[in-house]
Amino acid sequence: MDALSQLYVDYPFWIWMALGAVILVAELSTGSGWLLWPAAAAGVTAVLSLFLPGGGLVDLVAFAILTIVATVTARRYLPSNVSGDGPDINDTMTRLVGLRGEAANIFAEGRGRVHVDGKEWDALSDDALIPGKPVEVVAVVSAASLRVKAA
Repeated sequence: MDALSQLYVDYPFWIWMALGAVILVAELSTGSGWLLWPAAAAGVTAVLSLFLPGGGLVDLVAFAILTIVATVTARRYLPSNVSGDGPDINDTMTRLVGLRGEAANIFAEGRGRVHVDGKEWDALSDDALIPGKPVEVVAVVSAASLRVKAA
């Protein structure tokens, strides 16, 4: 035990940096978000250990206070998660909404085909469309069908 105490007395900065690194590795492996703030607090405590007199107990109290303040502040002012209310960036179909194209054939009974984004799509429309008429995508009906209007 005396050897560990002497190690801390000789190298407090590196002890706190190592503790911060261990906590950060634990955070990265779990992804919980809770261990990020103690890891940061250990890093700040490492720097403070160079300037604060009193040794281990003062450093330990500083670490505890910094951990509590950082965790409470982060949980209060930083968003805890992404709500998912926005568009799904992996959904390539929804990006078609708003794009322009042209009718590929005459629409019969509200159905036809359109060229949008370099591809030909099945489409529904309330407008009378003829080949070459500009259209705008207003919605994605299914994985292979669009709702369009005359542009």
